[in-house]
Amino acid sequence: MSMIEVTKRIAIPESELTFTASRSGGPGGQHVNKVSSRVTLLFNVMASPSLSEVQKRRVCSRLATRISQDGVLRVASQKHRSQLANRQAAIERFVALLRDALIPTPVRKPTAIPAAVKKRRLEEKGRRSRLKQQRTQHMPQEE
Repeated sequence: MSMIEVTKRIAIPESELTFTASRSGGPGGQHVNKVSSRVTLLFNVMASPSLSEVQKRRVCSRLATRISQDGVLRVASQKHRSQLANRQAAIERFVALLRDALIPTPVRKPTAIPAAVKKRRLEEKGRRSRLKQQRTQHMPQEE
């Protein structure tokens, strides 16, 4: 049983993945109608013993559009003409998706606006205000 390395600390056994093959869409002539080269990878995120509860929640929230209601992540590949190449492409895409989803989002540290910046903003507002007031004073009045 081979392991798929997602990160240095997380590896998922290939036995947790399910692969299905189907006919690929698009142009291709007679060949495409008789060969099942499209590969769909299915991974049950919620039932995976390889991920912690925190990791499962993070993956489910970040990849919500790709995960079904029963917690199954679906990755399809039909880029290549051979089933084996599409299987490898699906695994690579799966690893990339999981790796990105598992990166923790940095906590934003609120910062105070420096006093000099506030002062500069207010001075600029005053300058614009005076300019506009001068414009209205020099405008000819219509009668």
